[in-house]
Amino acid sequence: MTEPTPAVPWERLAADRSIVARYEAKAYRGPGPGDHHWWLGAISDSGHGKLRVGSRTAGTRRVVNVHVLGWAIAHGTMDLRNGAVVRHTCDEPSCQNPEHWRLGDRLQNILDFQARRGLSGHALADARGAKGRAVAVRDAILDAAPGTEADAIAAALAAGHPSGDHQDGLW
Repeated sequence: MTEPTPAVPWERLAADRSIVARYEAKAYRGPGPGDHHWWLGAISDSGHGKLRVGSRTAGTRRVVNVHVLGWAIAHGTMDLRNGAVVRHTCDEPSCQNPEHWRLGDRLQNILDFQARRGLSGHALADARGAKGRAVAVRDAILDAAPGTEADAIAAALAAGHPSGDHQDGLW
């Protein structure tokens, strides 16, 4: 019989200065206060950012969803208990802007996705899927010459909607 996976120690992770510094270094912040903060590290199949944290020798090493780590850093961990999930109001799973997050439950998150995934030009309707979109934006930022990131991001986003349709988030 396998042992259950221990709960993620979000409070301890959010208080670890080296983890916070690594997290901050991998979030590209757009110039405006409401802009997306795109994740520049590893990306999961669902388009969410991932980060390896903890210590192998202490047996605490794990890979975490960075938007949940970001929530813990920005808002604390009290609200993460009892099955709460961090929802992206911008529908960009790799976004790390705390202003774009709300807490909810799994059902609310599923209903959000189902309500918006078919909207023409919407982030959730990207032809590449969530991971393809997040990887395209990440790679565009990393490959862009300094000062040209905004144009690179716009081109990467547009490439996922060959029809040319565009729709902003609905929140």
